[in-house]
Amino acid sequence: MRALVQRVTEASVQVDGAVIGRTGPGLLVLVCAMAGDAEDAADKLALRVAKLRIFRDDAGQMNRSLLDMGGGALVVSQFTLAADTRTGNRPGFSSAAAPDDGRRLYERFVASLAAQGIAVETGSFGAGMAVRLVNDGPVTIWLDTADRATG
Repeated sequence: MRALVQRVTEASVQVDGAVIGRTGPGLLVLVCAMAGDAEDAADKLALRVAKLRIFRDDAGQMNRSLLDMGGGALVVSQFTLAADTRTGNRPGFSSAAAPDDGRRLYERFVASLAAQGIAVETGSFGAGMAVRLVNDGPVTIWLDTADRATG
């Protein structure tokens, strides 16, 4: 699984003009299940996100996790994180999980993150969404369960 994690002061997601999810200080997490991913990938990714030390401590250093600071998470599915842009001008998405698998793994990720004690709100899987955020820092981190060198 892949995630693009953004430290935010606030974030929200809308469908058809109505806000369906929001968070204050915490994380906006864009998530993509990849073909071949299993439930353990969703659990591992959720644990990494919960423990990722990207929040400032009293000395201004990035030493605190979402768990440490008690923030929330807005989790939005985004299959375009699977984009293959190696050839041509049009990205390919064949490495993304099939929709049913993607939904199952997205929901597993959300449940696993919430099980860590984090207040989680979500977008709507497969819907056209408008995501608004105020990136704090800015801090944006890429995580991939298949590539430990970058995640």
